[in-house]
Amino acid sequence: MTMRVLVTTSYLKPGGEVDKLLSDAGFDTVFTTPAQREATGTPLADLVRDADGIVAGTDAFPAEVIEAATRLKVFGRCGVGYDNIDLDAATRGGVAVTFTPGANRRSVAEHVLALMLNCARLIPQNIASIQAGRWEQRSGRELDGAVLGLIGLGSIGKTVARLGLALGMRVVAHDPYPDEDFLTETGVEARTFDEVLTEADFLSLHIFLDDSTRHLIDASALRKVKPGAFLINTARGEVVDEEALADALENGALAGAALDVLTEEPLPLDSRLRRLDNVLVTAHIGAATEQARSRSSLMAAQQVIDALQGRVPGNLVNPGYATAVRR
Repeated sequence: MTMRVLVTTSYLKPGGEVDKLLSDAGFDTVFTTPAQREATGTPLADLVRDADGIVAGTDAFPAEVIEAATRLKVFGRCGVGYDNIDLDAATRGGVAVTFTPGANRRSVAEHVLALMLNCARLIPQNIASIQAGRWEQRSGRELDGAVLGLIGLGSIGKTVARLGLALGMRVVAHDPYPDEDFLTETGVEARTFDEVLTEADFLSLHIFLDDSTRHLIDASALRKVKPGAFLINTARGEVVDEEALADALENGALAGAALDVLTEEPLPLDSRLRRLDNVLVTAHIGAATEQARSRSSLMAAQQVIDALQGRVPGNLVNPGYATAVRR
């Protein structure tokens, strides 16, 4: 029986390069999107039942969905985060989980730069003012000479650091496992978490979501942030306490924020963040470039192929899956 790969990444389509890669490797492919499932009333749990592998986007795969997939052997997650997959359930079921670190580092880093420039020069506010019939020339600020503070110095954080340095920014960073060679080579300055908060003019987050980072940026942290600073989050929405952030933005503790990720996506219509003119929100598009999507999806698909053909896939998150006893 031919093995089947379910593709849930919404931007991947039948006939595309991922479909060709999987088909050339001898697999049947099935493509699904949330919109299609909503239109047909088809639960994701029904589609995974005969899947041997999944090229996964941002759909949630809780334990009950994974347990319904009795043939499943591997998830290839397109992206650097995999918190949408119940890792414990996958490991218990003998299902490998992989991800694609580095594939979107440049696209996310460039988006951070775009958000910083928009914040610094008040571009969204200026556009809104002109659309409302006004002509206002409010003063912004230059990035040259400003302090860029990074929480997390992985592949994306390093790329953001290099872009900041190229613009004349001073870069300070906190990472629990700093790359000393990178710090020496670039001149990025290692700091404690609190020191980054107090020094940064632009505070950019580049951390995974886990129990230790959930609401890392809370009311206490925001009270330590330098007055007039901007917060930029392209990591995971849940690392920021959004109610505390709204408070800080309303009372002037922060000059503004730029968010590409949110606790709930899409942003709820009644969110306090929608009412604030010093918040810039984009629809989780940090990795949404043609180049990054191609790199990420092809890497994820190849990892699925490797696992289904009996090889240990690259970028494996749960190496203990191989010793688990399948239901």
